[in-house]
Amino acid sequence: MRAARLITYRQPLELASVSDPKPGEDGVVLCVLACGVCRSDWHAWSGADPDVVLPMIPGHEFCGEVVAVGKRVSRWKVGDRVIAPFILACGHCPDCAQGHQTICADQVVPGFTCDGAFAEYVSVAHADANLSVLPDTMAPEIAAALGCRVTTAWQALVGRAQLQGGEWLAVFGGGGVGISTLLLGKALGARVIVVDIADDKLNYAKTLGADVVVNAATSNAPQAIKDITCGGAHVAIEALGIETTTIAAMKSLRKLGRMVQIGMPAGPHSNMTLPMDALYSGQLAVFGTRGMPSWRYPSLLSLIAGGSVDLSPLVTRHISLSQVSEELAAFDHPTPPGVAVVTDFTH
Repeated sequence: MRAARLITYRQPLELASVSDPKPGEDGVVLCVLACGVCRSDWHAWSGADPDVVLPMIPGHEFCGEVVAVGKRVSRWKVGDRVIAPFILACGHCPDCAQGHQTICADQVVPGFTCDGAFAEYVSVAHADANLSVLPDTMAPEIAAALGCRVTTAWQALVGRAQLQGGEWLAVFGGGGVGISTLLLGKALGARVIVVDIADDKLNYAKTLGADVVVNAATSNAPQAIKDITCGGAHVAIEALGIETTTIAAMKSLRKLGRMVQIGMPAGPHSNMTLPMDALYSGQLAVFGTRGMPSWRYPSLLSLIAGGSVDLSPLVTRHISLSQVSEELAAFDHPTPPGVAVVTDFTH
């Protein structure tokens, strides 16, 4: 099969022909229909993720069609179109039994702990415990965009912050996960503020329904949010993984506010100096989140299928495997609005 492999950190991916994957006993092999390019892939590409052992095929936001099935798989057959979470939980440990698949100690993460989906085919472990049916009405590129950013945003809003209709939601970062949070927050009835330093991203957020946008390069974002909301946001989402925006997100909250760290703090941002006085005096709640358990897929897919949220504006670039390296390198700087999805696996 044709694949894009990470051979050396921060260098273009190598396009090569490699052996087709085979399914494990409890796994399947998918013909990849689409795979998103995510900031988390950039962490792997830049060498910031300690789980990555080179060489590696990155790519963790994918959907596909089943082409091979392991002998212990009972839910899936050849020809099924499915979508996969990026955290493939074992499905039978105590954490999985309690619905906490994202903290499964035996999890597999394509693109990080095993080869991912920047390739024509990908092997998916623990298929019965993780895969969901890809609705016929959902385009593959939209399904691929769900794999990390949208599912993570849904878990952050519903599973962690428990966002309520009418609340003010402040989103720090107008990239893929930030825009996903905006779209889902509006679908849940929240009033949404998007904060970024790039006017093109803020203008894009405004076209997608943001009630207010704030340019943090030209204004004090936390104070602006407190003025707009008469006291602060009920929920703040940090969608970049850097200290500056984490501090600003915490300081933008009203008393008893909730902040969720979606952005992955890596490299120099692994350790942050945070305003604990604001947490103490405001009696704030700060949550971490990573991925989404597979049992939440039906609620999210139902929301999308029912027309409550349109995710099509999220995908702004359809690319080929040969263009992935350019997209990864672009994360070193402010990126254009929307996300890129690989839909051409032949070039």
